[in-house]
Amino acid sequence: MQDHHVIVGAGAVGREVAAQLVERGSRVTVVTRRGTAVPGATAVAADASDAAVLLTAVDGADALHNCANPSYTTWTTVWPPLAGSMLAATEKSGALLVITGNLYPYGPVDASMTEGMPDAATDPKGKVRGRMWAEALAAHQAGRVRAVEVRGSDYVGKDVGANGVLTRLVPTALRGRPVWTLGRADLPHSWTDVRDVARTQIALSDRPELAGRVWHVPSNPPRSQQEALDDVMAAAGRRSVPVRTVPDIGVRAMGRFVPMMRELAETNYQRTRPYLLDSSDAERTLGLAPTPWDEVCRRTVTN
Repeated sequence: MQDHHVIVGAGAVGREVAAQLVERGSRVTVVTRRGTAVPGATAVAADASDAAVLLTAVDGADALHNCANPSYTTWTTVWPPLAGSMLAATEKSGALLVITGNLYPYGPVDASMTEGMPDAATDPKGKVRGRMWAEALAAHQAGRVRAVEVRGSDYVGKDVGANGVLTRLVPTALRGRPVWTLGRADLPHSWTDVRDVARTQIALSDRPELAGRVWHVPSNPPRSQQEALDDVMAAAGRRSVPVRTVPDIGVRAMGRFVPMMRELAETNYQRTRPYLLDSSDAERTLGLAPTPWDEVCRRTVTN
């Protein structure tokens, strides 16, 4: 029988998950508020935070992929009901819940982030994402659902655009102008291609026996913001441009007047110290490798 996957969200990850599933012949339903059309998938216009409505789409599905991407300034209010709805829908339907996670729950970490390390976030965004996984894991351990979370670092690749730390610099750099970023541009930083996020989620949806834990997306060796941008520019056949930085004190000062900067100040530790992701466990267990870095850079130029 044809497997059926329901995807909530049609951002860079949601679209990539849908595209890969469609390509292999799976039946795909994409749920968004506006009924966003995704090639080869059935589009459903619905508020996924309404569990009853979502259940209609998920009933009979093999997996529900949480690829939603609420506005950065609304995480603490939008995520709890949205995550709760998906948890309720999978409990009633029996579908595997596959969560597109991130590294925020770990909080500030001085070494590489590894699967199995505790969630110790102290900022509001990290806490809300940590609670989401804690609730899903508790339900899994109680036998009420089957849940797994996939965590990657800052996204690069196709169609990430202004949602990415690196990709939002690319349009300005391609015009030959210096770019501005937060924190420091010289520290090693892990980057994750959205294609690899999708590949990992699909691999885990095919192996429900691996649920009940966090898996890291296979990601290439770290590159600083300056190095990564230089590589992307080289992939475009262009010269590198300087990456100028706003120091932490400047970010916090601007946060008193600019809501988005206030949000970024809370997690600026991600850009003021090395930010390293260890994905070796997932690579061994799932038999996956990250997309080659030169190909990642070529894909990133398309934003």
